[in-house]
Order: sequence, then C-alpha cells, then structure tokens
Amino acid sequence: MLATVINCLLILIGSALGLLLKGKLPQRFLDVLVQALGLCVLSIGISSAISTKNTLCVVVCLALGTILGEAINIEKHLDSLGNKLRKRVEKNGGENSTFTEGFVTASLLFCVGAMAIVGSIEAGINGDYSILVSKSVIDGITAVSLSTALGVGVAFSAAPILVYQGGITLLAGLVGGFLQEAVITEMSAVGGCIIIGIGLNMLKLPKKPLKVGNMLPAIFLPLAYLPLAEFLTQIMH
Repeated sequence: MLATVINCLLILIGSALGLLLKGKLPQRFLDVLVQALGLCVLSIGISSAISTKNTLCVVVCLALGTILGEAINIEKHLDSLGNKLRKRVEKNGGENSTFTEGFVTASLLFCVGAMAIVGSIEAGINGDYSILVSKSVIDGITAVSLSTALGVGVAFSAAPILVYQGGITLLAGLVGGFLQEAVITEMSAVGGCIIIGIGLNMLKLPKKPLKVGNMLPAIFLPLAYLPLAEFLTQIMH
C-alpha cells in the first residue's frame, strides 16, 4: 500500500503544481521528462524479465496470453469505457463539466493500464515497489500537464487510484503466500516483458504503439503453465 499512497501524493502534488504553473511551464519540459522516465521504465522491465529461470515459460505465456488478450480485445474495451464516460461528461455540460472531465480523464489514465496492474501485483507478491514508484513519478508529471488544462478535478483522481491499486496490491499479497516461488518468479518475468513494452511506447520507438493492455492475461498464465509442465515431465519419465 505504501507505493500506492506515494502515487496518490505525487498526483496531488503534481495537480497543485499544474494549477500554480498554469500557462507558465513550457510543454517541452514535460515531454523530455517523460522520455527520461521512459528509459527508467525500460530498465525496470529488463531487470524483471531477465530474472526468469524458465525462458520457455515466458515465451509461451507471453504468446498465448497476448493471443487471448487480442481475442478479448482488452484495449478496445478499455478505450470504449473511456469514450462512454467522456461522452457522458460532454452531455452534462454546465459549470462542473471541466471538473468532471478532469476527474474522469485522469482516473482512466492513471488507473487503466498495464503498469498499474503489474506494479500492484509486484508490490503485493514480492514487496517490490519500483514499478509503482516509477509510475507515481510519471503520474505526477502527467498531473501537472492535465491540471493546467482541466483544473482541480485531476487531483480528485487520487481517490479511485487508492482503492484500485491498493485493492490489487492487498489481494496479491493475500494470494502470494499460497504461490510457489517459481510461479512468482515467472509471473514477474512476464510482467517485466510487458513493462518493456510500456517503456518503448513512452519513448515512441514503435511506429505503431504496442498493445500492452492485450498482453495482460500473460501475467497469470505461469499459474497454469508450470504445474502442467511439471506434470508432463513426470509422465514422460
């Protein structure tokens, strides 16, 4: 929960700075900071990915998980959710429309994403806060940019993040005690590969952004892959 609390605090600080610096902070400063953080995210993903003790598990789980996520089209559903909420905001109009738009936009941006899920799982199972802390810094910088355009509503997005990320972290912590160390290691490695994808997207290296949201099911496949692989090995011998 500590990393999630830090995340919320940095969003609040970023929102406050955005309101104070409204119209005074050049966008190029925010852009270059995001690039620097993209490199940090990339390094975190690589360090997690190379921790694998079973490369075949990572390859198979990432391939099958991505196919599953693509079939479900997770990213499309997430985009659809965001569009529906924004349309409702536009229909409401009135004096509070900017506040509501800021709250909804920031909440979706900060909550819906692979980094929030992978980071919360890592924090809950391994006690590794590096992913969520990096996300917190990114969210804080993004909050500066958003609040200059959409106002104080951005700051209130810290509330759903506390519930969402905190809930995943606590659940992962409860479940983690029942998981084998090998399973946790490979889940972290698969998650690391997805984090690499996020870092590449932040650096805008692929011409077409990677659909990291559709890769999320892969994180959970080591739960099935490793016991099945062990069972098949016993049969063959």
